[in-house]
Amino acid sequence: MPRNTMSEDVQGQIKQLILNRRLGPGDPLPTESELMDLFDVGRVSVREGLKALQAVRIVETRRGHGTFVGSLSLTPFVDGLAFRAAVRHQQGEPSLYELMKVREALEAGVIESVAADLPDEDLEILRGLVGTMEQEAAKGKVTRATDRAFHLALYRSLDNHLLSEVLDAFWAAMDRVRDELDDRHQEPVRTCADHREIVEAVAAGDGARAARAMHRHFDGIRRRLEPTAARSNHEKLLPPAEAKG
Repeated sequence: MPRNTMSEDVQGQIKQLILNRRLGPGDPLPTESELMDLFDVGRVSVREGLKALQAVRIVETRRGHGTFVGSLSLTPFVDGLAFRAAVRHQQGEPSLYELMKVREALEAGVIESVAADLPDEDLEILRGLVGTMEQEAAKGKVTRATDRAFHLALYRSLDNHLLSEVLDAFWAAMDRVRDELDDRHQEPVRTCADHREIVEAVAAGDGARAARAMHRHFDGIRRRLEPTAARSNHEKLLPPAEAKG
């Protein structure tokens, strides 16, 4: 069996071992020698398999201590997503626009659940972040850190760790290629107004209003990234006043 195929087989067996033994992040894995005996393979195949799994955060090797189940973070996914978007954007493809549309669909799709049951403490955090945005806007620009903190806090009440990680992954990927977005066109006052409307909509328990506010929040970046043909078709569907911007 070719070495690369054997390495892939070892990767699959290690992942199955983690599942079978119900191991979690930080739990120790068998030693290299034990894995060789378990899978009846050579040391090179085990090391290559572990190295590949380490690259995607499934395992973690600590020098002098052994190998453990990794953090299972989405960092490799973010890296790949950002690199894909940047390369395809340079090739003239609407990759940044597509990335933005996926994030918009995710956020607008779950915000009605947020509006249905937002804890008072989360509402106060969101209002505080909008207040911070307004202070920043007075100085000329809302920082991306504050904007990101707002979106993370917005969905915290859903208590869905995977959702939070996926949403933040798309945010992080966009942030990695932010130089292509030309933040000089940010409208701080509009940004603050958009976020305040989102907060007031979820505070009122109005999911439909919150979803509309979220879509409006993406309007500015959509106009900068939307392919010319798609933008023209989109504007044809709008009432005359909206189409003129």
